[in-house]
Amino acid sequence: MSEFTDNQKNRIPKLLKLFYSILEKKEAVKSIKTSQELIDQSIPSDIITLVDMLVKSDIPIDDLKTGINKFLNVMNASIKKHPYTSPKPNGFLDCCIKNNADLDKKLKALRPFIRQLNKTPGDGSLKQNLKNDLKTILKFEKYYIIKENVLFPLLEEQWKEFRCLGVMWSFHDDIRNNLKKLIALLSDKTFEIKNFNKLIGDVFFNMYAIKFREERILFPFILDTIQEDNLEALFAESLEIGFPFYSPPKITNKKKNMNELHYKTINLKTGNLSVDQIILLFNHLPVDITFVDKYNKVKYFSTPKKRIFPRTNSIIGRDVHNCHPPKSVHIVEEIVEAFKNGTKDKASFWINMKAETILIQYFALRDESGNYKGVIEVSQEISEIKKLEGERRLLDWEE
Repeated sequence: MSEFTDNQKNRIPKLLKLFYSILEKKEAVKSIKTSQELIDQSIPSDIITLVDMLVKSDIPIDDLKTGINKFLNVMNASIKKHPYTSPKPNGFLDCCIKNNADLDKKLKALRPFIRQLNKTPGDGSLKQNLKNDLKTILKFEKYYIIKENVLFPLLEEQWKEFRCLGVMWSFHDDIRNNLKKLIALLSDKTFEIKNFNKLIGDVFFNMYAIKFREERILFPFILDTIQEDNLEALFAESLEIGFPFYSPPKITNKKKNMNELHYKTINLKTGNLSVDQIILLFNHLPVDITFVDKYNKVKYFSTPKKRIFPRTNSIIGRDVHNCHPPKSVHIVEEIVEAFKNGTKDKASFWINMKAETILIQYFALRDESGNYKGVIEVSQEISEIKKLEGERRLLDWEE
């Protein structure tokens, strides 16, 4: 093990130098040729260590992703040659791989229709069929949500070098956004085949790149470093979200014993409520609530019938900075810092999601002495509220 560690320590600085040569286009071809022995000796875990270092170097995320794509193209053959052990059948990672396999089939089935559309770009029926197929592909977003909200928190807890996960999340976002753009484009009267080809090419490249990086870099390292019981425990929350294409055989979850605290009441100064009543109260409010403590750790989230943004129990104890994709995490950091230093107490945003308008608000929590104790995020669907006019003073349940 010490020999392996020493060898990796020797490789990483050289791989880092090679990466920057490729990124900055400084005699990249020459550097690759002279580094062939280094490339051949490199192993998947080197990539995880290298990307962790690169993220900490504050390279802009788009430049970093471009560099990683080029670098991994150079490393592709070496990674493929590295011995690979498949996960156990019907385990969590095996379920992930089977969803990837189903995705592969669906992407391959799209190819002939894409070729046909390039021959007849005005074919409305073909565009409608492609749009329906892409909506099916978009369902794969559930798998990315499982990774981001169930798998990634476990890895952040277990690994020191986990920052590659944020980069992978950013690629997820690119895929999601491009799929939505493609679906919209196929309904556009000013449809442009050139724009379509660019977007569909990016989707294919990124989806296959993520699949390869999972199965030949991420998953092997997980198998080497994460206990099997911890992995299998991820099933329960993953099934709440739902795998997109392949679901594992029925899994029986053990029911948790009721804590005696549920039967006691808690003095809230303006009333006494049991834990069960508090849970009911928060979960029946027409909003999503997430509480982050003063140490930036997620401590609680509500579970209303319709949650706007997905949350799983794996998020509890997670650093709030890791709960957001790289492109938006700086906004969260700015809000938290302003709340901590006392310059701000509230931040509001609103976005459109399909036919809904979502209001997202952050509130600083302070004790009676004004000391910062954390932040509460409140999200609400406000489409109906926006339509309100005048007054309604009488009960009317017929609407």
